[in-house]
Amino acid sequence: MEIFKNFSFVLLAVLLVFCSALSADAEVQRHKFVIEATKVKRLCKTHNSITVNGMFPGPTLEIKNGDTLEVLVVNKARYNVTIHWHGVRQMRTGWADGPEFVTQCPIRPGGSYTYRFTVQGQEGTLWWHAHSSWLRATVYGALIIRPRDGESYPFPKPKRETPILLGEWWDANPIDVVREATRTGAAPNVSDAYTINAQPGDLYKCSSKETTIVPIDSGETNLLRVINAALNQPLFFKVANHKLTVVGADASYTKPFTTSVLMLGPGQTTDVLIRGDQQPSRYYMAARAYQSAQNAPFDNTTTTAILEYKSASCAAKKCNAATPVMPSLPAYNDTNTVTAFSQSFRSRQKVKVPTDIDENLFFTVGLGLNNCLPNFRKRRCQGPNGTRFTASMNNVSFVLPRNFSLLQAHQQGIPGVFTTDFPGTPPLKFDYTGNVSRTLFQPVPGTKLYKLKYGSRVQIVIQDTSIVTPENHPIHLHGYDFYIIAEGFGNFNPKRDASKFNLVDPPMRNTVAVPVNGWAVIRFVADNPGVWLMHCHLDVHINWGLAMAFLVENGVGELQTIQPPPPDLPLC
Repeated sequence: MEIFKNFSFVLLAVLLVFCSALSADAEVQRHKFVIEATKVKRLCKTHNSITVNGMFPGPTLEIKNGDTLEVLVVNKARYNVTIHWHGVRQMRTGWADGPEFVTQCPIRPGGSYTYRFTVQGQEGTLWWHAHSSWLRATVYGALIIRPRDGESYPFPKPKRETPILLGEWWDANPIDVVREATRTGAAPNVSDAYTINAQPGDLYKCSSKETTIVPIDSGETNLLRVINAALNQPLFFKVANHKLTVVGADASYTKPFTTSVLMLGPGQTTDVLIRGDQQPSRYYMAARAYQSAQNAPFDNTTTTAILEYKSASCAAKKCNAATPVMPSLPAYNDTNTVTAFSQSFRSRQKVKVPTDIDENLFFTVGLGLNNCLPNFRKRRCQGPNGTRFTASMNNVSFVLPRNFSLLQAHQQGIPGVFTTDFPGTPPLKFDYTGNVSRTLFQPVPGTKLYKLKYGSRVQIVIQDTSIVTPENHPIHLHGYDFYIIAEGFGNFNPKRDASKFNLVDPPMRNTVAVPVNGWAVIRFVADNPGVWLMHCHLDVHINWGLAMAFLVENGVGELQTIQPPPPDLPLC
């Protein structure tokens, strides 16, 4: 009897230790985001910019795989706002995803909402940003997910880690910029500067005193967590005289590969190791545009930060520091460099790519031009030849509802908010990347969703078109990661191009840069019920309608069903 008692006691003790270890590993992290206007001076001029907690960029959130985040967002600004946790899977917690009028109504001025979600099975760099109008120009920050306690990176532990947030700055109120474009139907004004950690750097007026400094020491290996938070521009990124070893992207580890240049579309993240193996000095890290759309205006300036070896720092040299070495960046339209870079990505090991596809979809993406309505004055039609810019997927220009969110309408069975007839293939087949007839330039507006059964295996061919102009489109899918199994140029041809499919170790991403005048093929399993937006992450294109949404039905039982809406979900 005594032996049995002792055994029971030991067993109970082991269970208690195990349970406490589990709970110690996974934490609930609580934060408060106050959205407010803050005086921010850039390029010699002070603006009342919308920020989080008065910080620009906003706070970096650091969590572990398995942790739960609770972020109370209080809106003290004069605009509606929502926050999107870019790349977080949001398993069964679609109410916390954040896109305005998709998974929630906006948080009105004076209102608040608590985003609650668990990050499970993801490690690396993600980010958060406003998902309402153009507020994300200044409302954004890094979200860093470290391995669980007792686990480590699949690469040597870096000496230090630095988030590198690439941004875009307007010497104006970004909300005014987009509202003016909506009024006129023309393209919005391009930005006045790019930034690294919210600073433009030495090549802009009134900026060199605040240039971002990134420390390194000889012999160190450091981790740079690079995020493209720019609103409308894919960006090249380079560090003078230093090679970069890519080890992760979009919070998925990759097979390491070495490169001298990165290209990130807006929304994408790339984790790179950098070694302090050069002469101790100061070296510029620089970013500038990758511009694939022909004849379209763009911001052609260059942002810089300084990689500074400790022994070459101001403190060590009493500020007679040498001018940093400048990297030579690719030409603005260097698509070959972009292709070589994007084709270098592989998953770290063999992965289980969905086969036996249930839903074989083909989505065209591109711009368009709406003819001017008879009751519109000339000043409202300032696009090419008196038109208004638009954009679409499969000839449907996405229109957000205004009185309900799509998820709310779905959950509560509210009729008349959306339809589920988004076309799974183009309504009209044409030479997508050729000379397209002007009769195809005007898409149909609609709030159309595509329904997916829980657990269905999905393949989507995303095809760029040359309507108005071909362009590299960073396409982001909410609520999911996906495998990019192939990319190419021209029109996708299943007979010819299926042989290029990588079904062994394709990279896993949440945002795919669809090649200019080309295509990409992605696959995923629809295992997350809810309404999930898929859109171009060039914000100008979302405004024009380059988006659609999937309605993923509930499966069987609680674990395959979206959670009920939280009590503080904002009302329209």
